[in-house]
Amino acid sequence: FCAEQEAQALRKAMKGFGTDEDAIIETLTKLNVSQRQQVLITYKSTIGRDLIDDLKSELSGNFERVIVGLMTPTTMYDVLELRRAIKGAGTDEGCLIEILASRTNAEIRHINENYKLQYGSTLEDDIVSDTSSMFRRVLVSLATGNRDEGTFVDEALAQQDAQCLYEAGEKKWGTDEVQFMSILCTRNRCHLLRVFDVYRVIANKDITESIKSEMSGDLEDALLAVVKCLRNKPAYFAERLYRSMKGLGTDDSTLIRVMVSRSEIDMLYIRREFQAMYGKSLHSFIKGDCSGDYRKVLLRLCGG
Repeated sequence: FCAEQEAQALRKAMKGFGTDEDAIIETLTKLNVSQRQQVLITYKSTIGRDLIDDLKSELSGNFERVIVGLMTPTTMYDVLELRRAIKGAGTDEGCLIEILASRTNAEIRHINENYKLQYGSTLEDDIVSDTSSMFRRVLVSLATGNRDEGTFVDEALAQQDAQCLYEAGEKKWGTDEVQFMSILCTRNRCHLLRVFDVYRVIANKDITESIKSEMSGDLEDALLAVVKCLRNKPAYFAERLYRSMKGLGTDDSTLIRVMVSRSEIDMLYIRREFQAMYGKSLHSFIKGDCSGDYRKVLLRLCGG
């Protein structure tokens, strides 16, 4: 890898009349996120221009969104997406849920620091001003990045938590959502997986079925996302991708965000889960749903 070579290749792809989109895709998709950051700096120091500005002026639409996304450092990309979800036209609840339910404590802490630096307000304050009721409380809880990340399973507590969840939902008229939130948003993953097993025995149904019957709307989506991410994160993202493309029209924001943010983390696993869950490859789904350079770059991120 030679940052200067890649910087020159990108400049050449954009200089003069017309843009060589294939060269841009080729160059950027073969690099990892830290190499792309080096290219960004080298581009400025050797060519004296801002690479992102150049890319934005040459490209457009969803293709531009993917390329600019790839050029953005991982944490910053999450920060920008959260901000867009809160401050854009209407609130993109799905985006808030997806990022906050799936990132690790360390990732969430970095997001919080960078958000504050970038916008002068805290992520929590912005969430509070833009959402309401129990949904707001779940997001605030997730945004603290304070989940126990140990692996210890306390069997007695697991029995107690499962019983608590049962009594907070299935067993009583109305639902005690606070119980669901405090258990699902703070306990460690291994412990909760055990809780879900015990719950199934007590309630005679899966925790996800109970959440669906007891909650609705954004709160239901948020708690389901928490459970799905704990059980199998790649499967959660496979489902997000499937839903972004199935049916009429494409939810490009979700499709782009998941492809860009997971491309170097767990894309192989996401592809495997996608195939297992839907009987079609992610590759073929993207191919059938997108077109042009947008399709090309997503297929490169998908691989295979």
